[in-house]
Amino acid sequence: MSLNLATLLTESVKRHPTNTAIIFDDFKMSYGQLHAASNMFANALLNNGLEQGQKVAMMLPNIPQFLVVYYGILKAGGVVVPLNVLLKAPEVAYHLEDSDSVILVAWEGFLEAAAGGYRENPTCKTLVVVNAPGSKNLPPVNGATGLDAFMAQGKPDPILTQTMPDDTAVILYTSGTTGRPKGAELTHFNMFFNAWCSLKNLGLDYNENDVTLMALPLFHSYGQSAVMNVAIGAAATLTLIARFDPVKAFEIIQRDKVTAFSGVPTMYFYLLNHPDRKKYDLSSINKCTSGGSAIPVEVLSAWERETGVKILEGYGLSETSPVASFNVAFKPTKPGSIGEPLWGVEMKVVDEFDKELPVGEAGELLIRGHNVMKGYLKRPEATAEVMRGGWFHSGDVARMDEDGYFYIVDRVKDLIIRGGYNVYPREVEEVLYGHPAIAECAVIGVPDQALGEEVKAVVVLKPGQTATEDDLRAYCRERIASNKYPRIYEFMDDLPKNATGKILKRVLKAAKPAE
Repeated sequence: MSLNLATLLTESVKRHPTNTAIIFDDFKMSYGQLHAASNMFANALLNNGLEQGQKVAMMLPNIPQFLVVYYGILKAGGVVVPLNVLLKAPEVAYHLEDSDSVILVAWEGFLEAAAGGYRENPTCKTLVVVNAPGSKNLPPVNGATGLDAFMAQGKPDPILTQTMPDDTAVILYTSGTTGRPKGAELTHFNMFFNAWCSLKNLGLDYNENDVTLMALPLFHSYGQSAVMNVAIGAAATLTLIARFDPVKAFEIIQRDKVTAFSGVPTMYFYLLNHPDRKKYDLSSINKCTSGGSAIPVEVLSAWERETGVKILEGYGLSETSPVASFNVAFKPTKPGSIGEPLWGVEMKVVDEFDKELPVGEAGELLIRGHNVMKGYLKRPEATAEVMRGGWFHSGDVARMDEDGYFYIVDRVKDLIIRGGYNVYPREVEEVLYGHPAIAECAVIGVPDQALGEEVKAVVVLKPGQTATEDDLRAYCRERIASNKYPRIYEFMDDLPKNATGKILKRVLKAAKPAE
């Protein structure tokens, strides 16, 4: 039995070829046009020697070409490697090398980082540049070509390479509190069925008449799987925002009569608290979901009070395709809860010995089911560690109530979630330790009303060395993505440690900031 994730598109185009698939400002693309364009890209990939199972990285914002490239890679039998558009050149180089990507497709606005990373990786042979209309900007590197010229090498003839359900479809890079980012291998079945369950089992009745606001970044697992693939599977319309902005969101909701909105808590916070909110008609919205991080109960209540629409909150990780649990429309919702496991998914709460805990007790959340990844790319030991006993160990602390609803209590890991994006302290600390004036440092998350958490660095300087907050901020901004670098700094003479010399981050989190 074969299965290709791109079937979501090929089946929708059979039923609704003239339906609008994408709106981007004044641009519109039908399902028939998206299908033909992705066929052209797929055939161009094959004409350029792409072999089944080879990886193609893409560094694109929320633009129509993202969908053309994404489904084109899948149709050609390739593996999609979406990259965070905020990555810097050394980070791009690492991801290309680790994933063994042979082609990189990048937006011209990210050319400095994309071309820089591409130059450092000899195994990536082709750089395809997606130019803005009227632009032909290409970097002076071998193998660089524009998207239009590349696609001209293919024909719009239908193509859907036969792939198996357990073949890798997408590699999503994630990290942890130790080590560098790891690629979670998600199969065609993982991704297809996660989208299908979100489409059919949340009680939201997504259909071809829906218009979905795509404000989440498409490279992120939430936007890519639970929004884009769901909308394409329903033959609905995706109206894209290149970068989230409350006023732009208001304008598009009103203009396109948006019916469905999925966002991280930060987005709901900004929309609710914008001074011009009352100027816009949001009455078309009838479906709202939230994920990425816990949404404050007061935001849930305020949104329902202002719009009359409940926000259904869910939970997931890159390793779980991403949806693992959700509050559903046809059952009572519980504010503060991440709901019940997705159809066909099991979850339980265990102690440090993986023994299941009784109702109400907090422990690590474990997950198993059709949504759990194949494993971490080229990292069998890391895979074995998180998949002990056949259950994925999330690293999050949760509890379950008597009705089977789950609640995230805390994190086993030191993961920081800033505006719905994961920030991994070890990665930031490694950058800080490269600064010549720093002797010791610890990166922690501190509460922030709008973002949920902000990134803070606690720093000890070497004797005789000096550095200001502005110095360190500029240093980090040049080396890591803009969502990761610390905005807040505190200087200390020494960091609290235990007997073995381990820095006690819990003490730093509990301490009152120095005056």
